Amino acid sequence: MTSHVKRGTGAKSAPAKKSRLAFFPEVVAELRKAHWPTRQEALRLSLLVLVVCTVVGGILFAFDSAFAALFWQIIGG
Repeated sequence: MTSHVKRGTGAKSAPAKKSRLAFFPEVVAELRKAHWPTRQEALRLSLLVLVVCTVVGGILFAFDSAFAALFWQIIGG
C-alpha cells in the first residue's frame, strides 16, 4: 500500500519588489508610532546620563591612576 500525499508545486512566488522611494513613507509611519518623551522627561534623562557618565568616568580615572602608580612602583621609575 502506498500513500499519496498531495504536495504543492514547490514553486514559491517572489514577493513584489518595493520601490526604493517607498522606504521613506514607511520610516515616517514608524516614527509616528514611536513614543516621544516630553521636554521634561528628555531633560531629566539627559541629566541622568551626564551624572552616570561622570561617576563612571571618575571611577575609571581612580582605577587608572592607582594602576599607573602601582606600575611605576613595580618598575622603579
